Amino acid sequence: MPSIESNKAKIAKRVVEVLEFFDDDHPRATVMDIVRRFNRPQSSTSELLSSLVDLGLLYKDPYSRSYSPTPRAALLACSVQKGMVRDGRLTMLIQRLSAQTGLAVAVFGMVGLNVQIFSWRSGQHPLRSSRSDGLCGGLQDHLSNSAVGQLLLSTVPQPRRDGMIRRLNAEAAPENKFSHAAMAATIQEMRDHGHATGVAGFGSICDVTAVLIPRQPENEPLAIGFVYEPSDRIQTEALRNCLLDGIARTAETAENGAASPHPLFNAA
Repeated sequence: MPSIESNKAKIAKRVVEVLEFFDDDHPRATVMDIVRRFNRPQSSTSELLSSLVDLGLLYKDPYSRSYSPTPRAALLACSVQKGMVRDGRLTMLIQRLSAQTGLAVAVFGMVGLNVQIFSWRSGQHPLRSSRSDGLCGGLQDHLSNSAVGQLLLSTVPQPRRDGMIRRLNAEAAPENKFSHAAMAATIQEMRDHGHATGVAGFGSICDVTAVLIPRQPENEPLAIGFVYEPSDRIQTEALRNCLLDGIARTAETAENGAASPHPLFNAA
């Protein structure tokens, strides 16, 4: 039984990896693209992609033999999401922020004691990372290793937050140990202001400027931010204001949309 469960978990992980492979830089993929990225056997990868085609999650181009996600893949579980995730406003916000700045834009969520990149939009220039495939969706890092992770942690009420900080410190690698009091104070300051700037984490040399996305369900915080390499040309306050303005405009769009039904339903 343990081996069967392990195999099921591996299959589930590989399905998610395939779907997360596709982004602005990789709108299509061949079997070998997936094999090289995740170091998977070619035969089982080919079988997995064929299964995803049968399930309606991938298209297969008969000429190039490449794969791309179907609308079904994009719409899975969309109807049970809340607010700007459900109605597509978050996607439009990501696109707008990326176009305005040319920087990488990411949406972050909290998974246990980790921060995860839920969505990744590459910037105009590649970012250096200790990972061979760079930064991408799905990556996780300890909450305490990343400024945006600490920002997400700030949404957790006391005393649970304090317990999580202690556990993070206990499980941290020696080079990532920290002062509990200093970390708690930093996180409280982030809670007071709702934004953070600092190291991005995820094995990169990058920094991040992020703000919390308002009105998220309890225990399901989201943050959106710019990821960039440190530079004197980066003005973090301007980036933060850009994020806050984008979120405000997105909220305003929702209010205007709710107040203006489609003309079809106004017909006599």
